[in-house]
Amino acid sequence: MSHRERLENLFESHADLVRVVKSTVLDSIEKSGGTLIQTLDNGGTIFIAGNGGSAADAQHFAAELVGRFFIKTRRALPGIALTVDTSALTAIGNDFGYEKLFARQLEGLARAGDAFVGITTGGRSPNVLAALEVAHKLGLSCIGLVGADGSAVAPYCGQVVSIPHAETARVQEMHITVIHGWCDMIDRHFGGG
Repeated sequence: MSHRERLENLFESHADLVRVVKSTVLDSIEKSGGTLIQTLDNGGTIFIAGNGGSAADAQHFAAELVGRFFIKTRRALPGIALTVDTSALTAIGNDFGYEKLFARQLEGLARAGDAFVGITTGGRSPNVLAALEVAHKLGLSCIGLVGADGSAVAPYCGQVVSIPHAETARVQEMHITVIHGWCDMIDRHFGGG
């Protein structure tokens, strides 16, 4: 198969998944976006975490909250990616283990009324699960952004946005689209757009 054919297959696979997500997952995206808006309306902070590409998505989402998505005039909103403080990450990893990276930060930073978005394409990242468990105990609104299998995050989450695909790359493409959907909802709510 040529590079061109592989690229065509990639875009066709992406477009097919977009149609599936639009027809089966839109309700959970909208509902979880409403939860994030309510958190911010009530003065809460949105915390986000994930590993690898999902860590980058967490940082992207936090940057859109504090900066802006498309409405330049809306106020900065409190969003924190738990993936960016290298001193905390290395100290917690060294002293408590990698599984506690995000949970320990939530114990110190979060309070009831905040929200936590745990991103895991496979749905079973131990440090995301540990963070969801702590966030749930602390009274945070918990949202799982996962791939096809959300069963491990479901006990801790009020909402699970599950992308029905087994391939990590396709799931990640949809995760950033979901995040952009949430950003659009948030920008329009707080920016009057």
